[in-house]
Amino acid sequence: MSIGVGIFLMVVGAVFAFAVRDSWDAVNLQVVGYILLLAGAAGIVLSFYITNRRRRVPTDAIDPAVEEEYRVVEEHRDIRE
Repeated sequence: MSIGVGIFLMVVGAVFAFAVRDSWDAVNLQVVGYILLLAGAAGIVLSFYITNRRRRVPTDAIDPAVEEEYRVVEEHRDIRE
Protein backbone atom coordinates (compact mmCIF):
# COMPACT_ATOMS: atom_id res chain seq x y z
CA MET A 1 0.00 0.00 0.00
CA SER A 2 1.45 3.33 -0.97
CA ILE A 3 1.00 6.73 0.56
CA GLY A 4 -1.56 7.69 -2.08
CA VAL A 5 -3.76 4.69 -1.29
CA GLY A 6 -3.53 5.49 2.42
CA ILE A 7 -4.60 9.09 1.82
CA PHE A 8 -7.46 7.90 -0.42
CA LEU A 9 -8.69 5.54 2.29
CA MET A 10 -8.56 8.32 4.85
CA VAL A 11 -10.55 10.68 2.62
CA VAL A 12 -13.22 8.08 1.88
CA GLY A 13 -13.32 7.17 5.57
CA ALA A 14 -13.73 10.81 6.58
CA VAL A 15 -16.61 11.22 4.14
CA PHE A 16 -18.34 8.13 5.50
CA ALA A 17 -17.66 9.03 9.14
CA PHE A 18 -18.56 12.72 9.10
CA ALA A 19 -20.68 13.51 6.03
CA VAL A 20 -22.94 10.52 5.47
CA ARG A 21 -25.86 10.20 7.87
CA ASP A 22 -27.45 7.18 6.22
CA SER A 23 -27.24 3.61 7.47
CA TRP A 24 -28.59 0.24 6.50
CA ASP A 25 -29.91 -2.39 8.86
CA ALA A 26 -26.73 -4.44 8.71
CA VAL A 27 -24.10 -1.72 8.07
CA ASN A 28 -23.39 1.45 10.01
CA LEU A 29 -21.54 3.72 7.56
CA GLN A 30 -20.01 5.85 10.33
CA VAL A 31 -18.26 2.79 11.75
CA VAL A 32 -17.09 1.84 8.26
CA GLY A 33 -15.71 5.38 7.92
CA TYR A 34 -13.74 5.12 11.15
CA ILE A 35 -12.37 1.74 10.09
CA LEU A 36 -11.26 3.21 6.74
CA LEU A 37 -9.63 6.15 8.55
CA LEU A 38 -7.62 3.79 10.73
CA ALA A 39 -6.70 1.58 7.78
CA GLY A 40 -5.48 4.61 5.81
CA ALA A 41 -3.40 5.89 8.72
CA ALA A 42 -1.88 2.45 9.24
CA GLY A 43 -1.12 2.22 5.52
CA ILE A 44 0.69 5.55 5.53
CA VAL A 45 2.75 4.62 8.59
CA LEU A 46 3.66 1.23 7.13
CA SER A 47 4.54 2.83 3.81
CA PHE A 48 6.97 5.23 5.51
CA TYR A 49 8.48 2.38 7.55
CA ILE A 50 8.98 0.07 4.57
CA THR A 51 10.35 2.85 2.35
CA ASN A 52 12.86 4.04 4.95
CA ARG A 53 13.95 0.52 5.79
CA ARG A 54 14.54 -0.25 2.12
CA ARG A 55 16.64 2.89 1.56
CA ARG A 56 19.05 2.24 4.42
CA VAL A 57 22.11 0.49 3.06
CA PRO A 58 24.75 -0.51 5.59
CA THR A 59 27.96 0.76 4.05
CA ASP A 60 31.23 1.88 5.54
CA ALA A 61 32.52 5.26 4.55
CA ILE A 62 36.07 4.00 4.23
CA ASP A 63 37.20 0.69 2.84
CA PRO A 64 38.83 -1.35 5.67
CA ALA A 65 41.97 -1.94 3.57
CA VAL A 66 42.40 1.77 2.96
CA GLU A 67 41.70 2.56 6.60
CA GLU A 68 44.47 0.21 7.74
CA GLU A 69 46.92 1.86 5.36
CA TYR A 70 46.26 5.39 6.64
CA ARG A 71 45.67 4.66 10.31
CA VAL A 72 47.91 6.63 12.64
CA VAL A 73 48.87 4.78 15.77
CA GLU A 74 49.74 6.99 18.69
CA GLU A 75 51.97 5.61 21.34
CA HIS A 76 50.94 6.30 24.89
CA ARG A 77 53.89 6.78 27.20
CA ASP A 78 53.63 6.33 30.89
CA ILE A 79 54.32 9.64 32.62
CA ARG A 80 56.13 7.91 35.50
CA GLU A 81 59.11 6.88 33.30
